[in-house]
Amino acid sequence: MSATVLSDTILEPQTASTKLIVHMEAEFVKCDCCGLTEECTPAYIERVRERYSGNWICGLCSEAINYEILRSDSLITAEEAMENHMNLCKKFTALKPPPNPTVHLITAMRQILKRSLDSPSSRALRSMPTSPTKKGSRVPPALTRTGSFFSSLSGS
Repeated sequence: MSATVLSDTILEPQTASTKLIVHMEAEFVKCDCCGLTEECTPAYIERVRERYSGNWICGLCSEAINYEILRSDSLITAEEAMENHMNLCKKFTALKPPPNPTVHLITAMRQILKRSLDSPSSRALRSMPTSPTKKGSRVPPALTRTGSFFSSLSGS
């Protein structure tokens, strides 16, 4: 009997909250920068459009625009920062995806690894061996290449 009472008390708040959610209006709106679609209330959409000269800007692009204003060497307005960000988004969306994304990702990671290993700062950060070495002896590199792993990707 107590289980029935408990379930009744749980169901009542849920039905009340679902009634509130049903009565809230929500619209789908597409970001004018990146094209992301969000579901927002009309009041929120209106506030964002007032802030950005009639343009709908998603939260991520809004943060990027604010960052653009902060990192700029000269004082720029929100409209100039928004225009810069919109141009960047247009350039990015105009790019075609690589023909083989897996190979593209592996190549990019290989380049990052090579750059990090070749940079002088990474050599300084590598730990030195704890055992003493003889003068003139060569210390082996921290990371060496033993072979290519591309052959394993092709199924050989």
